[in-house]
Amino acid sequence: MASLAHEDVSFSALSDLIEKDTVLAGNILKVVNSALYGRRGEINSVRHAVALLGVNKLRNTVLGMSISRMWARVKTPGGWSSKNFNMHSVAVAVLSDLLAQRTGVRYPEGAFIAGLLHDIGRLLIAIGISEEYGEIMALYATNTRSLCDCEREVLGFDHAEISSLALAAWNLPEPIQVAVRFHHQPDDDPTEADNRVTKLSRVIYAVDNFVNHSGNFIQPKSAEFEEVSQEPFISLAGDAAEPILRDFETEYEAIRKFF
Repeated sequence: MASLAHEDVSFSALSDLIEKDTVLAGNILKVVNSALYGRRGEINSVRHAVALLGVNKLRNTVLGMSISRMWARVKTPGGWSSKNFNMHSVAVAVLSDLLAQRTGVRYPEGAFIAGLLHDIGRLLIAIGISEEYGEIMALYATNTRSLCDCEREVLGFDHAEISSLALAAWNLPEPIQVAVRFHHQPDDDPTEADNRVTKLSRVIYAVDNFVNHSGNFIQPKSAEFEEVSQEPFISLAGDAAEPILRDFETEYEAIRKFF
């Protein structure tokens, strides 16, 4: 994960990684040959796929598929939906990447990975301390407080902090760690402010809210009780909002089946 998360991963290294995994290679070729890319002839070579689509797009897809397979193997407590978690994470990843491509964002190459892993702390809490997870969800279900508030009451910390610590342990780039740590509180992000570019944490915050507001959430209460809105995303995207969302629908539909 650390090597893939760095923007300087090489053409050959990515191809070698994919070719060593038959399932992954097959899924990548299915994506490349899907209606999303509209190729006239069928692509049968992984290296051809990398050459056509570029290292960044393939890197993101490979990392997403690999992590999704890892998540699928862990035992989760009752009430946890791995499908909801995967679909939400992938949606935030894809839309964050598209937003970063069309707007001025600090460290845009980290947008997909930050979006994919922004809620990994929620999974780690669920599988690592399942009794406390049950207490958190019971508290969350009986009042209108945010999930982070409930986590802090039970644990003394929230899932954003755990997510960031996990990314540090996995040696992912620091800008991704910071963006994930502050994706619920981008105003507290210590990253140096610049009027010309947006902090990556604010991108993840805006997209996370947008995806939740659209009904693609991990726990249903997110859309019912928390103050989620599409406005932060619309504000960041500006005139590019419509083409970004059009591209998102196409790309998300093409790859969601693999997660």
